[in-house]
Amino acid sequence: MVAGGGALYWSLRYDHGARYITQKLDRGPVAPTVLASGAVQPIIAAEVTSHVSGAIEVLSCDAGAKVRAGQLCAKIDPRPYQDSVERAKVDLATAKARLEIDKAALVRAKAALDPNEAKAKRRTASRKALEASRKAYEQALARTSLGEASIARSQAALEASQIDLAHTDIISPIDGTVVSRAAEIGQMVEANARAPLFAIAANFAIMQVGAKVGETDIGKIKLGDKARFAIQSLPDHFFAGEVTQIRPSAPTAESGAAYDVVIAAPNPDLLLEPGMMAAITIVGERRDNVLRAPDRALRFKPEDAALPNGAVGQAPPPEGWSRVWILRDGKAMPVSVQLGLSDGVYAEIVKGDVRPGDQAILEIVDERPAPSGGAPSNR
Repeated sequence: MVAGGGALYWSLRYDHGARYITQKLDRGPVAPTVLASGAVQPIIAAEVTSHVSGAIEVLSCDAGAKVRAGQLCAKIDPRPYQDSVERAKVDLATAKARLEIDKAALVRAKAALDPNEAKAKRRTASRKALEASRKAYEQALARTSLGEASIARSQAALEASQIDLAHTDIISPIDGTVVSRAAEIGQMVEANARAPLFAIAANFAIMQVGAKVGETDIGKIKLGDKARFAIQSLPDHFFAGEVTQIRPSAPTAESGAAYDVVIAAPNPDLLLEPGMMAAITIVGERRDNVLRAPDRALRFKPEDAALPNGAVGQAPPPEGWSRVWILRDGKAMPVSVQLGLSDGVYAEIVKGDVRPGDQAILEIVDERPAPSGGAPSNR
């Protein structure tokens, strides 16, 4: 009997020079875990972008700085927008002056029309004079209406220009801490670009860790699973969290299909800071005191010729079942089993003609000398 890795292994020798390496089936926990790495980030963060285009001429917020709502973090060169405001003011003043002229012309046209209409009622005005004064009045009225519409458009253009000018001030929308800065003096920025210039976190009392998990491991994880992680710069601390989000990640040629897993973690002592790298262990569904088989036994697939001492046949297991080879009365027997959870070391046995204490075969060691005097072979 050989002890190794906390499990008991049996070596049974046979006269023909081969022996079985076995391990007993037992009852115990099966707890799948997934290892990953990721970066610490705040849960609540406001992304600050620019609503206008231009070059940054003032920069007053850096990563790690505390800011207040309304505080100036950067400023876009305002001169093009100031010019736009001035032009809009001139256009509005011109439209108002033109309207005053049109209103005066309307008053005169009305004054000319009224007498002609009165004369027309007494049949003392010519038809031609009445039509001419009426046409002049209608034209003056139309010009006045156009002038009022022009003023409304000019007023709207002025207000839009003033808003754009105000947007050259890039301000913090919340009280918090600047998590990241992607702005530099002289940098040209585009209006409403997707990449934020600043990210500002409101609260560090709860942080999150984002990890990428491959498709082979994602089935072991579900929402609410517990996680623990360590930070390299904080070797004496371990942090606990919980899986709060699982979503497909954009595939890449290097990693293939992957998933983004987000873990929320309390940070009452404010030890966790944005950007810290975390080594994460996610603990999936756990089952205790279940009959389990070592994964090595489930991977054991001998050739018929390698089975000593009268091993019985190798009929394939039913669909959806697996096979474990058990040593009974000195003979190797294949037993079909239905598996449950697996943690990479042990797999839960849900159904099958096995029980605790059965000797599961891990491998066969052939100790007969090789024809050329080489080393013994392992199967």
